[in-house]
Amino acid sequence: MSEINRRGLLTGTGAVVGGALALAAVPAPAGAAPATRPGAAPPAPRTPGDTIRPDDPRYAMLTTGNNKRFVAAPEYVRMVRSTEDAEQAVREAVRSGRRVSVRSGGHTFADLVCNPDVEVIIDLSEMTEVRYDAGRRAFAVQPGVRLLNLYEALYKGWGVTIPGGMCYSVGAGGHVAGGGYGLLSRAHGLVVDHLYAVEVVVVDADRTVRTVVATREADDPHRDLWWAHTGGGGGTFGLVTRYWFRSPDATGEEPSRQLMRPPSTVLAGALSFPWQDLDERRFARLLKNFGAWHEEHSAPDAPETAIGTVFNVCHRAHGSLDLFVQADAQAPGAERMLDDYLSALTAGTGLRATALTKASGDLPAMPQLAAPRRMPWLDATRLVGTNNPTITHPGLRGAHKSAYMRRNFTDRHTAALYRHLTTEEYANPDTMVVLFSFGGRVNAVPPHATANSQRGSVFKMLFQTFWTDPAGDAAGLGWARAAYEDFLADTQGAPVPGDQYEGCYINYPDTDLKDPARNRSGVPWQTLYYQDNHARLREIKHRWDPTGFFRHSLSVG
Repeated sequence: MSEINRRGLLTGTGAVVGGALALAAVPAPAGAAPATRPGAAPPAPRTPGDTIRPDDPRYAMLTTGNNKRFVAAPEYVRMVRSTEDAEQAVREAVRSGRRVSVRSGGHTFADLVCNPDVEVIIDLSEMTEVRYDAGRRAFAVQPGVRLLNLYEALYKGWGVTIPGGMCYSVGAGGHVAGGGYGLLSRAHGLVVDHLYAVEVVVVDADRTVRTVVATREADDPHRDLWWAHTGGGGGTFGLVTRYWFRSPDATGEEPSRQLMRPPSTVLAGALSFPWQDLDERRFARLLKNFGAWHEEHSAPDAPETAIGTVFNVCHRAHGSLDLFVQADAQAPGAERMLDDYLSALTAGTGLRATALTKASGDLPAMPQLAAPRRMPWLDATRLVGTNNPTITHPGLRGAHKSAYMRRNFTDRHTAALYRHLTTEEYANPDTMVVLFSFGGRVNAVPPHATANSQRGSVFKMLFQTFWTDPAGDAAGLGWARAAYEDFLADTQGAPVPGDQYEGCYINYPDTDLKDPARNRSGVPWQTLYYQDNHARLREIKHRWDPTGFFRHSLSVG
């Protein structure tokens, strides 16, 4: 790979045209209904979804998810196509006393959906409608729609979006309930900061099954149920059949003014730092540069909130550390800010970036972005979120652990990361610690305004490793546990909320945090995910799911 002079990176920021970028085409999920366009009538009522039993050829596919470590053996999988259908599916399970789990996209990292206790999986992946609801001045979104299809529908139909994640095939259902964030979050906050209402199938104390709509309106008697879905996690309080999105600063009646608008164009770059150029000093300086920049430029009103980054700090067996960066091309001084960011990242290291020529975690190979280029926002969203053979492998298995960081790395942190990312005992190239830009407008919201309480961090970490052979489970889990617990040795193996850390992300669920042999901090796992909001979530659980019908290994008790 040829070296690229960092100061020359922005020479290629002219518009991308004529096939300069190979964008992966992403088909809608099988059976998906098209999103409703402006002026179109809502689709006709759909027939009930199929009930899929062990003798059905679809059963094996539908009893596991993206992480093949977890497989269920339910009596049946109940496909759902409407709110009424969902209510009936829940009613059937309540009457028969069967244990259920709920799935929209199937991307959960843990056993929340697929586990030995589940007798019925209720699958919402056929509920994919996206439409504008004039009565609520909000965009109605069903939980089964995949994120990329949602972005396409909102942006092409009305010029709006939500600041959600970059993995195209994640379902909206769980992503939203856990808080939701992405490359636009520094500029626009979390997904749930734009959540106006939620429609939920609940089970009362007398086992009555009914559907409730809860909004963020101060006088809504059901408001606490809305609040629980602003970061309380999926599959805990009921079965979500619809979300409505309207930004808090929305005005007027026009649909295009009811939800945040993404930048029309972005500057997108994809860079690598070869391991052959790194020693421990350079490695540590590079990571501390990343942390220092985010500490300095993550205030809610900082101009640099226009920049978002995904930095895959990969194992040496992969060959490089890989970075994707995106900036709002319309922000004042965008090119200068991006150039300054890249300068700050490599300051004092002597490193020179090269092209990203092979897939890296969630990132596809993007050699055409070695010099950041200007392109339509939706094109960049398609490009970075698709066409990755690691993430889409049909036999994918993985281990994942998270931490929110309020402060930069210490010397002990970088030493621990270097040790575990250079070990020869686990030389898996699909192993990494991912650093996500955070802060900005996320931190403009008070911790108690939503169930998602992490409102003081400047970047987020994800320790993860992937493999495909079940025989590799012990080694993969062993690496993830050792690296995470060594990194967090100062707080006994968990990111205890305080000056340095701010707990964990519920959408990266990790059942090890329930195990006192792994989480030796003495701080309950609920505090790590919800901090001071846990007590209120318990009260809401008691009100809306008093029998504990909706539960899994990390649900609110």
